Amino acid sequence: MVAPGDRKRRIVIEPVTRVEGHGKVTILLDEDNRVDQARLHIVEFRGFERFIQGRPYWEMPVAVQRLCGICPVSHHLCAAKAVDRLVGADTLTPTAEKIRRLMHFGQMFQSHALHFFHLCSPDLLFGFDADPAIRNVIGVAGSYPDLAKQGILMRKYGQEIIKATAGKKVHGTGAIPGGVNKNLSVAERDALLADLDQMTTWARDAVKIAKDYTVENIEMAKEFATFDSNYLCIIRADGAMDLYDGGLRAIDQDGGTIFDHVDNQQYLDYIAEEVRPWSYMKFPFIRKLDPKKGWYRVGPLARVNTCDFIDTPEAEAARREFMAVTDGKPNPLSLAYHWSRMIEVLHSIEKIAVLLHDPDLQGEDLVVKGERSDEGVGIIEAPRGTLFHHYRINDDDQVTMCNLIVSTTSNNEPMNRAVQAVAERYLSRQPEITEGMLNHVEVAIRAYDPCLSCATHALGRMPLQVTLVDHEGRVLDEKVRQ
Repeated sequence: MVAPGDRKRRIVIEPVTRVEGHGKVTILLDEDNRVDQARLHIVEFRGFERFIQGRPYWEMPVAVQRLCGICPVSHHLCAAKAVDRLVGADTLTPTAEKIRRLMHFGQMFQSHALHFFHLCSPDLLFGFDADPAIRNVIGVAGSYPDLAKQGILMRKYGQEIIKATAGKKVHGTGAIPGGVNKNLSVAERDALLADLDQMTTWARDAVKIAKDYTVENIEMAKEFATFDSNYLCIIRADGAMDLYDGGLRAIDQDGGTIFDHVDNQQYLDYIAEEVRPWSYMKFPFIRKLDPKKGWYRVGPLARVNTCDFIDTPEAEAARREFMAVTDGKPNPLSLAYHWSRMIEVLHSIEKIAVLLHDPDLQGEDLVVKGERSDEGVGIIEAPRGTLFHHYRINDDDQVTMCNLIVSTTSNNEPMNRAVQAVAERYLSRQPEITEGMLNHVEVAIRAYDPCLSCATHALGRMPLQVTLVDHEGRVLDEKVRQ
C-alpha cells in the first residue's frame, strides 16, 4: 500500500507468468521515478502444516505431496525420510534406498527439462524483449521443433522412471515408512535402458546450450539480477554433491564455510524463519547471521557452488567449466541457474545409468523398522533446492506438529532482491510500462524455477493487468494482456 500523502507510484505485475503457482510483483517509484521498493508477493495460502495435524503419520508421504503437481516426488520422498525416523528405519535396505534414489533422479531429470525447455527457453532463444506472440512454448515448437520435441521426450523419460518406481507418474505411493512397496522388474528396467543413450546425448546437448548462452552473454548476465549471497544445500560426507541424502552445508559469497556436515535432525539449531506481513511465504535465514545477513540461495546454483565435486565424470567436467568462469569462487549470476540446472540433468542421467545396471533394484528385501520415535526430520534436494519436512507424533500415531520449509521459501529473499535489481536497472527514470520491461522482471524470477504455491505449473500466456498509479490513486498508465 502507498500511504496517504506519500508521493510514490505503484506498478503491479499480477500474475507472474511461466512459473509454477501464482504470485504478483509490486514496484514503488518515488517522485523522481527511482525505484524505492520492489517485492514479490505470494498470494496463495496453502495451510498444509495445519490441516494434516491429527492424521496418522503413515499417510504423510502420500498426503503432503499434494502440495505440488510438478514436484510431488520431492515431497513424497522427503516425507518418507522423515517418517523413516519415526519407525526407527535409520538405514534402509540397499534395494529400498536405490529404488528411492532412482525415483528421485527421474524427478530431477523431468522437472529440470520441463523448466528449461518449456518455461525458460523462450526467453533465451528469442530474447527478453521479443514479441510475446512467439516468446512462449508454442513459439519454440514452431521455430525450434527438434528442441521442443527433445524437451517433451526428456520429461516423458523422467516420468516413466517415476511411474516404474512410484506406481504412478504423479502422486505415486512407492515410498512407505521404512522403505518401498515395490522393486524394479527386469522388464521395467529394460524399457528404461532402451532410451538411455538418447537421453544422455540430449543431456550433454542441454548443458552446451545453457553454457554457451551464459558465456556468450556473460557481460549482460553480470548486470542482470546478480548479487552476492550465502548458499545452502546437503552434501555427502566426502563433500560430493548428493541430491538424496547428506549433511547440511552453508557457505558465504567467497566460498568460506559457515557450517558443514550438520546432522539433518538438528536443522533448527542452524536455520530459522522470519515472517513478513506482505507475503504468505516465510523468509528463512542462518541463525548465527541474523535475518539481514543470513539469507541464502538454494537450488542448482547453490549445489554446484557448494559441493567439492560431482561423482559422475561428465557432470564433474561440466562443473569444473562452470566454476572456472569465476576462478573457483561461487558463481553469483542468477542467470547461471540455467547452466547449473543442466549440469544436474547430466548428473541425473549418469546416475540413472549406474542404477539401472544395479541388480539390487530387483531385490525383494524392501522394508525395515526399528525403535519407534515421536519426532523425525527428512531433508532432500528437490529440483528447486533444499526441502525440509519435520513431524512430531503422539502416542496414537497422529501428527501433532508439521514444519515444512519448501525450496522456493528459502529462495524468497533472493527472488525479491532479483526483482529489486531488475526494477532499479530497467525502470528508474523511465517509468513506462512495456511488455519487455515486465518480462525482464519475470525472467529474473523464472531463473529460480519457483513453485510459488507448490501446486501447479502455469504454462504460456496468462491474463495480466499492470496499473501505474500516483500517490493519490490516479491511473497514469495501464496495460492489459489477455
